Amino acid sequence: MSFDPASYVFTQPSAPTAIRASTVLPARRENVELRTSDGHRLVGELALPESGGIKATLITLHPLPTHGGFMDSHLYRKASYRLPALAGIAVLRFNTRGTSSPRGTSGGAFEEGIGERLDVEAAVQFAVDRGLPNRWLVGWSFGTELALMYGAAEPVASEIEGAVLLSPPLHRATDVHLKEWAGSGKPLKVLVPEHDDYLQPAAAAARFALVPQAQVLGVDGAKHLWVGEKYAGRVLNEIVDEVIPGGAAGGAGTVLPQEWDGPVATAHA
Repeated sequence: MSFDPASYVFTQPSAPTAIRASTVLPARRENVELRTSDGHRLVGELALPESGGIKATLITLHPLPTHGGFMDSHLYRKASYRLPALAGIAVLRFNTRGTSSPRGTSGGAFEEGIGERLDVEAAVQFAVDRGLPNRWLVGWSFGTELALMYGAAEPVASEIEGAVLLSPPLHRATDVHLKEWAGSGKPLKVLVPEHDDYLQPAAAAARFALVPQAQVLGVDGAKHLWVGEKYAGRVLNEIVDEVIPGGAAGGAGTVLPQEWDGPVATAHA
């Protein structure tokens, strides 16, 4: 049975709650389905702010499914748990073709990033059809390849503002794709762990020099999977700082709250 986000049980603590890995903040969450132009059904979840306007929309592209990546990869779970409430951001997560998670299994089979172009297009079109504003691709590892290969090409390019990349390996994405991003002029923020297994900050800066507008940030101490609240928090802060003009607090250098004074739920693995 597919996981139902309505099953979260929210309670009102007597004091502000520290936000931890399993803390779920209030949002309007719904299971969604995307349809690709080649006929596949992709499963996902959309988390929206409970009230107020939507300041930005994240269309998340997960790590390599053949190595455990899926829509519930921890940075994306935490984004969906926190950002609707803390920053007024909508978070769309989905499983690319052939990928499984507690939400369910998407149709089709893994296609080495080729057929997944249609998955990216379907996700962006879903966000457009739902009227979700200020749309950004957020790619992590394999997801950065999809963002780089397809985000600056139509029909996606005209429907997004830019992209945030987390731990880009630059295996499938080539200089041709980087030059395409350069030509688009769209913002590209690149977070590179100091101890990444595939591409470390100095090498990343050299590769992304082809994209004049790219902002490449090395993150001291971090590894490819961004394990640990210190690094997950840094990633979320950097995403918010990029996708909301002026940051969530109205100024550069976003630091999201680490406590929540309101109803909370706890996610179970």
